[in-house]
This record gives sequence, structure tokens and C-alpha cells, in this order.
Amino acid sequence: MAYKYIILEKDEHVAKITLNRPDQMNTFTPELAKEFIDALADCEQDEQIRVLIVKGAGKAFCAGLDLSEFGSKTPMGYQEWITGMDKMYVVIATMKKPVIAAVHGSALATGAGLVAACDLAIAAEGSRFGQTAINVGLFCMGPSVPLLRTLGTKRSLGLLLTGDIIDAHEAERIGLINKVVEADNLEKEAMELAEKLAKKSPVALQMGKRAFYTMSDMEFTKAIKYTGEAFAALCATEDAKEGVNAFLNKREPNWRGK
Repeated sequence: MAYKYIILEKDEHVAKITLNRPDQMNTFTPELAKEFIDALADCEQDEQIRVLIVKGAGKAFCAGLDLSEFGSKTPMGYQEWITGMDKMYVVIATMKKPVIAAVHGSALATGAGLVAACDLAIAAEGSRFGQTAINVGLFCMGPSVPLLRTLGTKRSLGLLLTGDIIDAHEAERIGLINKVVEADNLEKEAMELAEKLAKKSPVALQMGKRAFYTMSDMEFTKAIKYTGEAFAALCATEDAKEGVNAFLNKREPNWRGK
């Protein structure tokens, strides 16, 4: 598939999706969102791909929505405009394969929401994060969903209500990202993390991610029951038997993906 607003690259078991509107700070439009979601679906369906990296072209990761498209719409028009862009949060959470955000420059509003929605995130020194819609009379409604699940109530509202911008080290401290790295090493560090995950059993990665997000919506005792059932199903796979056998016999496992 030919893309206009994203770049999709595949290298063995790792795919890289680059948001590619650098002159607009990779701000989201419905067209960019559709291409991004199509690329996620492509990688999900590709049996060779085990891990995805999301990054931005140019000077920023993503500075939010393209407000030049805000215009004058009816409430229904605004809902149609935003729905396609918010869909990516659901797509990432329901994918089987881990998604890593590699952040540089600014990750603001929808951009920060995308970071929160990704399963893991690495950021370069000097990166900035914020839920800045409140500063222009709006509110980061869609991004607040992954943000709440990542940070909890007080920290999420602290960002959402103030519109304050935080640096990468503060983002790491509050749990929005996993690690801060030197800017020159961002691509290398993201790839090393992706390759580390790609060496794990793809069955365990995929069943584990799906179970994690599914149980997060459940009441406690139901979540315990569900994860027990998911673990039992995983134990019956060829990869689980291979992994345990390799551990007991002190050898490297040969994952079959089954």
C-alpha cells in the first residue's frame, strides 16, 4: 500500500511507522490517522512482524491535532472529525503485538495521548510532553483515556487541567515513558528494545498483551479468574513447552510461534 503521510518500514521481525508531516509537526488529520491505523493493521496481519516502533519525522514526534482543520462544524461534524483520530488508541490496545513509542521533540495533546497509548515508550533528552488543548479553550478528551490508565487520576488531571508542559525526565518519573536516552541514541535504543522483545516467544508476547488489556477492564476477582484461564491456555502452546524445556536443559529456545 502506498502512503502519503506515514512511512512504513519492515526489518525482519520489527516494523517502524513514522508519522510523516514534518512541516506540520506531525499533527494529526483524519487522513494521517487513517493511514496510521492502516499501517498498524498491516503489521498486525504480517506474521513476520513481532514488534512495532512509532516515531515522528522532522523536529517533533507529534504536536497534537492539526487545528487549521478546526473550522466551523456542527457537533456531528466535529464528532466525525475526531472519531477517526481517536480510533488509534483502541487499535493499539487491541493489537496483539507490542508497540513502542520513540519520542523526540514535542509530544503534545494527541501526541502525548499516543505516547500513553503505546505499550512502551522511550524519549530523547530534551523531549517535551503536555496535554495543551486546555490552553486554546479545548480539552484533550480522547487522550485522557490512555492517559488515565497510564498515570491515574491526579497526575492525569494535573496535565489535562493546567496544560503544563513537562520534560522527559518528569515524564519518566510519573510513568508516562519508560526511559530517557541521549538524543543521538534514540533510534538505536528503540531498536534494541524492539529486538529484545522480538527474541521472546511471539505467542507469549501476544497472548500476554491481550490478556493484560482485557483484564484491566475487569473487576478484581474476575480478572484473576480470566488471567488464570489465559495462563492455562498459554501453558498448552508449543512455545511454552519449548521455553520450559530449553530452560531446564540450559539451551536457547527455538520459538515456533505456535
